[in-house]
Amino acid sequence: MFNVKLAIENLPFVLSGLPMTIAVAFLSMGLGLILGLFLALGRSASARVIRWPARIYISFMRGTPILVFLFVLYFGLPEVGIELTAFQAAVAGFGLNSAAYIAEINRASINSIDHGQWEASSALGISYWQTLTGVILPQAARISIPPITNVFLDLTKATSLAAVITVPEMLQKAQIVSGRSYDSLTMYITVALIYWPLCILIAAFQENLEKRFSRYLND
Repeated sequence: MFNVKLAIENLPFVLSGLPMTIAVAFLSMGLGLILGLFLALGRSASARVIRWPARIYISFMRGTPILVFLFVLYFGLPEVGIELTAFQAAVAGFGLNSAAYIAEINRASINSIDHGQWEASSALGISYWQTLTGVILPQAARISIPPITNVFLDLTKATSLAAVITVPEMLQKAQIVSGRSYDSLTMYITVALIYWPLCILIAAFQENLEKRFSRYLND
Protein backbone atom coordinates (compact mmCIF):
# COMPACT_ATOMS: atom_id res chain seq x y z
CA MET A 1 0.00 0.00 0.00
CA PHE A 2 2.82 2.43 0.87
CA ASN A 3 6.40 1.86 -0.27
CA VAL A 4 8.50 3.55 2.40
CA LYS A 5 11.75 3.02 0.51
CA LEU A 6 10.35 4.63 -2.65
CA ALA A 7 9.00 7.57 -0.68
CA ILE A 8 12.30 8.21 1.13
CA GLU A 9 14.41 7.87 -2.02
CA ASN A 10 12.26 10.36 -3.94
CA LEU A 11 11.51 12.74 -1.09
CA PRO A 12 14.25 15.23 -2.07
CA PHE A 13 12.94 15.34 -5.63
CA VAL A 14 9.36 15.94 -4.48
CA LEU A 15 10.52 18.58 -1.99
CA SER A 16 12.30 20.39 -4.82
CA GLY A 17 8.81 21.51 -5.83
CA LEU A 18 8.09 23.00 -2.38
CA PRO A 19 9.57 26.46 -3.14
CA MET A 20 7.29 26.69 -6.18
CA THR A 21 4.28 25.64 -4.10
CA ILE A 22 5.09 28.30 -1.49
CA ALA A 23 5.74 30.97 -4.13
CA VAL A 24 2.42 30.35 -5.87
CA ALA A 25 0.54 30.31 -2.55
CA PHE A 26 2.06 33.52 -1.16
CA LEU A 27 1.94 35.54 -4.38
CA SER A 28 -1.64 34.44 -5.04
CA MET A 29 -2.63 35.34 -1.49
CA GLY A 30 -0.99 38.75 -1.81
CA LEU A 31 -2.92 39.42 -5.01
CA GLY A 32 -6.11 38.15 -3.39
CA LEU A 33 -5.70 40.37 -0.32
CA ILE A 34 -5.17 43.53 -2.37
CA LEU A 35 -7.96 42.88 -4.84
CA GLY A 36 -10.24 41.51 -2.11
CA LEU A 37 -10.08 44.76 -0.15
CA PHE A 38 -11.10 46.88 -3.13
CA LEU A 39 -13.82 44.40 -4.09
CA ALA A 40 -15.21 44.57 -0.55
CA LEU A 41 -15.33 48.36 -0.70
CA GLY A 42 -16.90 48.22 -4.15
CA ARG A 43 -19.42 45.63 -2.99
CA SER A 44 -20.52 48.01 -0.22
CA ALA A 45 -20.50 51.16 -2.34
CA SER A 46 -23.72 53.13 -2.69
CA ALA A 47 -23.20 53.72 -6.43
CA ARG A 48 -24.62 50.89 -8.52
CA VAL A 49 -22.01 51.39 -11.23
CA ILE A 50 -19.40 50.29 -8.68
CA ARG A 51 -21.44 47.88 -6.57
CA TRP A 52 -22.86 45.66 -9.31
CA PRO A 53 -19.59 44.90 -11.16
CA ALA A 54 -18.07 43.88 -7.81
CA ARG A 55 -21.06 41.65 -7.03
CA ILE A 56 -20.96 40.01 -10.46
CA TYR A 57 -17.22 39.38 -10.18
CA ILE A 58 -17.57 37.81 -6.74
CA SER A 59 -20.50 35.68 -7.84
CA PHE A 60 -18.69 34.48 -10.95
CA MET A 61 -15.47 33.55 -9.16
CA ARG A 62 -17.27 31.78 -6.33
CA GLY A 63 -19.55 29.95 -8.76
CA THR A 64 -16.98 28.56 -11.22
CA PRO A 65 -14.34 25.84 -10.69
CA ILE A 66 -10.82 27.16 -10.24
CA LEU A 67 -9.49 24.35 -12.44
CA VAL A 68 -11.57 25.58 -15.37
CA PHE A 69 -10.29 29.12 -14.78
CA LEU A 70 -6.69 27.87 -14.83
CA PHE A 71 -7.34 26.19 -18.18
CA VAL A 72 -8.84 29.41 -19.54
CA LEU A 73 -5.82 31.45 -18.46
CA TYR A 74 -3.15 29.02 -19.62
CA PHE A 75 -4.69 27.36 -22.67
CA GLY A 76 -7.43 29.81 -23.65
CA LEU A 77 -5.75 33.22 -23.56
CA PRO A 78 -3.13 32.30 -26.20
CA GLU A 79 -6.06 32.01 -28.63
CA VAL A 80 -6.54 35.77 -28.31
CA GLY A 81 -2.84 36.59 -28.36
CA ILE A 82 -2.18 36.67 -24.61
CA GLU A 83 0.40 34.16 -23.45
CA LEU A 84 1.17 33.53 -19.79
CA THR A 85 3.73 31.16 -18.36
CA ALA A 86 2.38 28.31 -16.25
CA PHE A 87 3.57 30.10 -13.12
CA GLN A 88 1.95 33.40 -14.09
CA ALA A 89 -1.32 31.67 -14.97
CA ALA A 90 -1.33 29.86 -11.62
CA VAL A 91 -0.68 33.00 -9.58
CA ALA A 92 -3.27 34.98 -11.53
CA GLY A 93 -5.85 32.20 -11.36
CA PHE A 94 -5.55 31.50 -7.67
CA GLY A 95 -5.20 35.18 -6.80
CA LEU A 96 -8.25 36.31 -8.77
CA ASN A 97 -10.29 33.43 -7.39
CA SER A 98 -9.31 33.87 -3.74
CA ALA A 99 -10.02 37.61 -3.98
CA ALA A 100 -13.75 36.86 -4.25
CA TYR A 101 -13.78 34.94 -0.96
CA ILE A 102 -11.54 37.46 0.77
CA ALA A 103 -13.80 40.27 -0.42
CA GLU A 104 -16.81 38.75 1.33
CA ILE A 105 -14.78 38.22 4.50
CA ASN A 106 -13.58 41.82 4.43
CA ARG A 107 -17.08 43.13 3.74
CA ALA A 108 -18.53 41.23 6.68
CA SER A 109 -15.68 42.31 8.97
CA ILE A 110 -16.00 45.97 8.02
CA ASN A 111 -19.79 45.90 8.40
CA SER A 112 -19.44 44.34 11.86
CA ILE A 113 -17.76 47.51 13.16
CA ASP A 114 -20.21 49.84 14.88
CA HIS A 115 -21.46 52.37 12.32
CA GLY A 116 -21.31 55.01 15.02
CA GLN A 117 -17.55 55.11 14.58
CA TRP A 118 -18.03 56.29 11.01
CA GLU A 119 -20.42 58.99 12.22
CA ALA A 120 -18.07 60.07 15.01
CA SER A 121 -15.14 60.37 12.61
CA SER A 122 -17.27 62.36 10.18
CA ALA A 123 -18.33 64.71 12.98
CA LEU A 124 -14.66 65.29 13.83
CA GLY A 125 -13.91 66.18 10.23
CA ILE A 126 -11.91 63.02 9.49
CA SER A 127 -12.05 61.98 5.85
CA TYR A 128 -13.48 58.69 4.60
CA TRP A 129 -10.11 57.17 3.75
CA GLN A 130 -8.54 58.29 7.04
CA THR A 131 -11.42 56.72 8.95
CA LEU A 132 -11.20 53.55 6.90
CA THR A 133 -7.45 53.05 7.23
CA GLY A 134 -6.94 54.42 10.72
CA VAL A 135 -10.09 53.36 12.56
CA ILE A 136 -12.13 50.71 10.76
CA LEU A 137 -9.60 48.45 9.04
CA PRO A 138 -7.42 47.80 12.13
CA GLN A 139 -10.50 46.53 13.98
CA ALA A 140 -11.81 44.60 10.99
CA ALA A 141 -8.40 42.96 10.50
CA ARG A 142 -8.62 41.29 13.92
CA ILE A 143 -12.04 39.88 13.07
CA SER A 144 -10.99 38.66 9.64
CA ILE A 145 -7.81 36.83 10.67
CA PRO A 146 -9.36 33.35 11.24
CA PRO A 147 -11.45 33.20 8.04
CA ILE A 148 -8.71 34.73 5.88
CA THR A 149 -6.21 32.22 7.26
CA ASN A 150 -8.65 29.47 6.28
CA VAL A 151 -8.66 30.88 2.76
CA PHE A 152 -4.86 30.75 2.77
CA LEU A 153 -4.94 27.14 3.98
CA ASP A 154 -7.32 26.18 1.18
CA LEU A 155 -5.24 28.13 -1.31
CA THR A 156 -2.04 26.37 -0.25
CA LYS A 157 -3.64 22.98 -0.78
CA ALA A 158 -5.27 24.10 -4.03
CA THR A 159 -1.86 24.94 -5.51
CA SER A 160 -1.60 21.22 -6.27
CA LEU A 161 -4.06 21.89 -9.11
CA ALA A 162 -1.33 23.90 -10.80
CA ALA A 163 0.25 20.58 -11.75
CA VAL A 164 -2.32 20.22 -14.54
CA ILE A 165 -0.88 23.29 -16.29
CA THR A 166 2.69 22.02 -15.84
CA VAL A 167 3.73 24.18 -12.88
CA PRO A 168 6.68 22.25 -11.33
CA GLU A 169 5.29 22.14 -7.81
CA MET A 170 5.19 19.14 -5.46
CA LEU A 171 2.32 17.21 -6.99
CA GLN A 172 3.79 17.55 -10.45
CA LYS A 173 7.08 16.17 -9.14
CA ALA A 174 5.23 13.29 -7.51
CA GLN A 175 3.44 12.53 -10.76
CA ILE A 176 6.78 12.26 -12.54
CA VAL A 177 7.98 9.70 -9.98
CA SER A 178 4.72 7.76 -10.06
CA GLY A 179 4.92 7.63 -13.85
CA ARG A 180 8.27 5.90 -13.81
CA SER A 181 7.73 3.76 -10.70
CA TYR A 182 4.08 2.79 -11.38
CA ASP A 183 3.31 3.46 -7.71
CA SER A 184 0.98 6.45 -7.69
CA LEU A 185 -0.48 5.71 -4.26
CA THR A 186 2.86 5.96 -2.47
CA MET A 187 3.76 9.25 -4.10
CA TYR A 188 0.35 10.83 -3.55
CA ILE A 189 0.44 9.87 0.13
CA THR A 190 3.96 11.32 0.33
CA VAL A 191 2.73 14.64 -1.04
CA ALA A 192 -0.18 14.62 1.41
CA LEU A 193 2.24 14.06 4.30
CA ILE A 194 4.23 17.11 3.16
CA TYR A 195 1.18 19.35 2.89
CA TRP A 196 0.01 18.38 6.38
CA PRO A 197 2.88 19.96 8.40
CA LEU A 198 2.89 22.91 6.00
CA CYS A 199 -0.73 23.63 6.88
CA ILE A 200 0.04 23.09 10.58
CA LEU A 201 2.62 25.88 10.35
CA ILE A 202 0.06 28.19 8.76
CA ALA A 203 -2.44 27.38 11.52
CA ALA A 204 0.24 28.09 14.15
CA PHE A 205 0.91 31.45 12.48
CA GLN A 206 -2.81 32.21 12.70
CA GLU A 207 -2.87 31.46 16.43
CA ASN A 208 0.15 33.69 16.96
CA LEU A 209 -1.53 36.57 15.15
CA GLU A 210 -4.70 36.15 17.18
CA LYS A 211 -2.71 36.20 20.42
CA ARG A 212 -0.90 39.37 19.40
CA PHE A 213 -4.14 41.17 18.57
CA SER A 214 -5.72 39.95 21.81
CA ARG A 215 -2.72 41.18 23.83
CA TYR A 216 -3.03 44.57 22.15
CA LEU A 217 -6.72 44.79 23.03
CA ASN A 218 -6.07 43.79 26.64
CA ASP A 219 -3.40 46.45 26.98
